[in-house]
Amino acid sequence: MNSAANTTMHQSDSGFAVLQPGIFSLIEDAGRFGMHGFGLTTGGPLDRNAFRWANRLCANPPNCAAIEITVGGLVLQSNVNTTIAVSGASMPLTINRQPKALWRSHRVIAGDRIELGFATAGTRAYLAVAGGFQIEAIFNSVASVPRESLGGLHRDGSPLRADDLLPCPDQKDKSQSPELRLPQRLQPDYSSNRALLRVIPGYQQALFSDLQKQRFFSSEYRVSDSSDRMGYRLSGAAIAPSADGILSEGICLGAIQVPADGQPIVLLNDRQTIGGYPKLGSVLSLDIGKLAQLAPGGTVRFEAISIEQAHNQLLLDQQFFNKTELEIMANSDGLSR
Repeated sequence: MNSAANTTMHQSDSGFAVLQPGIFSLIEDAGRFGMHGFGLTTGGPLDRNAFRWANRLCANPPNCAAIEITVGGLVLQSNVNTTIAVSGASMPLTINRQPKALWRSHRVIAGDRIELGFATAGTRAYLAVAGGFQIEAIFNSVASVPRESLGGLHRDGSPLRADDLLPCPDQKDKSQSPELRLPQRLQPDYSSNRALLRVIPGYQQALFSDLQKQRFFSSEYRVSDSSDRMGYRLSGAAIAPSADGILSEGICLGAIQVPADGQPIVLLNDRQTIGGYPKLGSVLSLDIGKLAQLAPGGTVRFEAISIEQAHNQLLLDQQFFNKTELEIMANSDGLSR
């Protein structure tokens, strides 16, 4: 069920009760597109890859609303019979205190307690439910954008709270739904806290000398403590453009701004819609999730690619996602490998 098509809030107890909201848990669908002209940013999952696998493991369309769990600590109680899947950062998952594996679906019944511990690798996980969380859309999306006080369960962009109820369908025929797993060899590994990010240089690269560009692409940068859903601030070799600012213009996902201090900022889903700092280019959208899974202190390096290479990578990624066959689990052992 497409969460963006939902326009009516369910007022029953059919869903998941939030016992503990965790550090920072947000309702996100694929994002709020086509609204930059109104000054509204896109929002949506920072790690699109983990988000879409969680939905696919629940046999959902790709835009269904799920929970983005930052760092961990979320505890839910199911009031329905349904299927869930958790993907992304390595957060210990238990159902009724029994350890369960990530990157696979699990059947739950009314009364089950679902707990996510704190991340040991990566920073963000995604919990999807069969049929998606049924939440009222605003501007065609339920995506939570705290900076804009828009979207999510409470319609003001705020994170989940204790005693919230997350509406979702009851699967009457849950016994007919097989439990699925993404093959282990295809599951991302976030343990290194390092990432190589591919960059498509933009027209404003002309504002940077060859020496400045060489410095940028040959240096390692560290993720700062002030990084968030709006952008990741990096510290490392300072880059000096030939202009301090430009006329404000629209900003795309992954844009690499260079402010006056020369420390790059990679802009993410909750970025402002326009800005006036010089930009070296944009991080390939496929690599945004790698960056968003880094904890403060993590390191990144950059490499330049052409726009043709970027298009090819996007096409190959979509083909890979569509053609990958999920494994059907023969038993309900959540930790089976």
